[in-house]
Amino acid sequence: MSDEHDVGYKRLPKQTQFKPGHSGNPKGRPKHARNFMTELLDELSEEIPVSEGNRTITVSKQKAIVKILVGAALGGDVRTAVLLASLCIRKGSHRADDEETDQAADDRDIVEAFLSRELKRQKSISKQSEPK
Repeated sequence: MSDEHDVGYKRLPKQTQFKPGHSGNPKGRPKHARNFMTELLDELSEEIPVSEGNRTITVSKQKAIVKILVGAALGGDVRTAVLLASLCIRKGSHRADDEETDQAADDRDIVEAFLSRELKRQKSISKQSEPK
């Protein structure tokens, strides 16, 4: 047998190999295919009417969600307050021009201490109010 016709490990048959200029996946990924994050950002950027007091304003869905979270936190929902605080801390640490100062670190420590105390207080209140 000649080397041309030998088939085996790492030697595929020539007739099954891709011809020059032809792809192994001719259809490929469709052009302008959108991923999940693109779809999510588009959906969040759509505007909806929101009642605020006695007037109706038009805001993005993302801003409406933020308004709801802040309102719940101000209303006393500790979980929402903790979520907002952690988001603020996380977002603040990703600033490009942010050079962490001692004051910012101290502020973060104060907020974290407050949140842990508040969570402990809420847990003790919920334990006291549970029926035995």
